[in-house]
Amino acid sequence: MKPKAGIIGPNDSVQLISEIATEYSDRLQAVPFIYQNPEEATNIVQKNQHTVDLWILAGPALYNPFQKSAVKQPFFLLQLDGASLTKTLVDIGYNDKRSLERISIDTLTERDVYETYRDLGIPSNQVYVHEYTNEIPLENLFSFHLKHFQDGKVDICITSLRSIYNQLCLHNITSYWVSPTRSNIRETLSTAVQQWETMHFKHSQIAAILVKVQGMEKKEDHNMVSYDLHRLNLEIQAAILNFAESISGSFVTIGIGIFVIFSTRGSLEETENSISSLLEKLALLADLPSNIGIGYGDTALTAEENARLGLNHAQNYDSFCAFLVDDNGTIEGPLKELEAISFQYRTENKEISGKLKNSGITITTFNKILSVQKRIGNGSITASDVADWLKMTPRNARRILTGLVEEGIAEIIGDEAPSSKGRPRKIYRVSDTYGMMNN
Repeated sequence: MKPKAGIIGPNDSVQLISEIATEYSDRLQAVPFIYQNPEEATNIVQKNQHTVDLWILAGPALYNPFQKSAVKQPFFLLQLDGASLTKTLVDIGYNDKRSLERISIDTLTERDVYETYRDLGIPSNQVYVHEYTNEIPLENLFSFHLKHFQDGKVDICITSLRSIYNQLCLHNITSYWVSPTRSNIRETLSTAVQQWETMHFKHSQIAAILVKVQGMEKKEDHNMVSYDLHRLNLEIQAAILNFAESISGSFVTIGIGIFVIFSTRGSLEETENSISSLLEKLALLADLPSNIGIGYGDTALTAEENARLGLNHAQNYDSFCAFLVDDNGTIEGPLKELEAISFQYRTENKEISGKLKNSGITITTFNKILSVQKRIGNGSITASDVADWLKMTPRNARRILTGLVEEGIAEIIGDEAPSSKGRPRKIYRVSDTYGMMNN
C-alpha cells in the first residue's frame, strides 16, 4: 500500500512539491496542506496525523512547529543549498539586472553562500549571511535583514522563508525568496520513499519472543501443593497472554515455564507495554529467575532461532533481563537497563578470527568488549570495566585482555590509580582494524 505523504508549507512550495510528487505516484500519494504562517504547522500536523503516514516539510522553519506537535510520525525536511541560491542570483542579476554585491542572506550556510559566489566569480565582501538553526526565533531573521538595510549595508535581502519575505516587502525592502530546486525536492521525495519502504519492511518482519521462567519444574516440592503450582502457572500464563494481546500476538507453551510469543516487529516496537514491564510482572509473580530472548526475522524459523540466541545471552548475563537479536545478527541488551550494549556474534575479518582462536577468546566475547569500549566512550577499557559489564571475575577479564594484547588485537596505553591500596590497573585499547596488528 502506498504511503500518504502530507506536504506542508506555503502555497508556492506545496504546489511545486505536489507537482513533482506525481513522478512518484506509483509509490507515494501526496496530500497538500497550505499555511499562511509557519506557526500554523503545529495545529495542521496534530489534526491530520491520522490521515497521513509521513510528512514532507517545505523548509527549515517547519522543524520547530513539527517538534512542538509531539507527533511521532517520520518527517523529511527540504534542504536548501548552493543550487537553490544560484537560481535566485540568476533571477536577480540576469532577469532584473540588479547588483549581486550588497546582499543579506538568511538560512543558508556561509559555506554554501560564499562557495556559490566564488564559483560564479562574484565579489562577496559585502554579502552578509545569517545561518539558521532550530534554536533561532524566526523574528531574528527579519531583524537581521532590517538592520543591515537600515544601516545602508545592503540593497537586497534574500530569505528562505516566505513569511520573512512578506514582512520585508511590507517595509518596501527589495527582497527575493529562495525556493528549493526541483533536484532538492526529488532528492527529498526519493529519500522519503526509500526510508518508508525500508521501515515498512522492517515493521512487517516476524518477532519471536521467548520467555523462560527458570526452576518451575523444581517447584513441585513438599512446600508447595499442586494447586499452588497450577495457580502460579496460570498467573504467569495470564501475564504473558496480556502482553501478547498488547502486541497483537499469539503465544504457546513449549515446556514447563517456557513460552513463545509471535507477533510483528512493528507491533512490538510501537507498544507502550514494554519488555521490561513483563519482566517486572514475572518477578512479582514468581520468586524465580526469568529471562526473555527476542528475535526478528523474515521467517518464523529465523525469528525463533534469533530469539533462542537472545535468550541464551540473557540467561548467561543475569536474572530478569532480556536480549534482542535482529535480522542482521546484531545482539542488543540487556534491554531492561538504561545502559545497554549491542554487538555482533560473528566477524568477517579472518585474520582477527584466527588470532582470537589462538588466544581462546570467542568472537562474541571480543565483540562485547568492543561494544563496552564504545559505550564507555573514551576509546579505552580496563579489566574492571570488562568484569562489570560481562559479569565475570576481574581475574578472567585480565586474562582475556592479556590474550588480546599478546595477539596484537589490543594494546596497553596507560595505568589507572586504584581506588584502594594495590597496584595500578592497566588501561587497554582494543581494536578490530588491521592498523594495530600491523604495528
